[in-house]
Amino acid sequence: MKSFLSIIFLVFFNYSIFSQQKINKKDSIAVIDVLHKQQSDWNSGDIDSFMEGYLKSENLIFSGSNGPVYGWEATRNRYKKNYSDLEKMGKLKFDVLNIFSLSPTVIQLQGRYYLARTIGDTYGYFTLNWIKVKNQWYIISDHTSSSNE
Repeated sequence: MKSFLSIIFLVFFNYSIFSQQKINKKDSIAVIDVLHKQQSDWNSGDIDSFMEGYLKSENLIFSGSNGPVYGWEATRNRYKKNYSDLEKMGKLKFDVLNIFSLSPTVIQLQGRYYLARTIGDTYGYFTLNWIKVKNQWYIISDHTSSSNE
């Protein structure tokens, strides 16, 4: 009986510690505003402004089909290499699928992207982990996967 109670306690303890928390409206609007600004910057061909949504830190991680890239500068260089002109950049559209709080200063957002291009459209899914620094939200981890088949 004692081990059964211990198991029940551990299950409820883990659930309460690791459960997703409801995000407050102000934070969700702030994060989605950054995402919309990134979409607009991308569609203007401005990768440098697009990168303002990412935390300017060596702790930033971008994970894509070629593996992880570490750091803000390396992530920016990856974007500039892979999307070197407006034809490759195309027109970007984000859809938010889910957003929730992991803590008062960490949010996770799952979404879908569409990239309309003359060289061929592409689309996929992403998971962004956001961190609040000095009352601003920044992406600290980006995992993006293409779904073209």
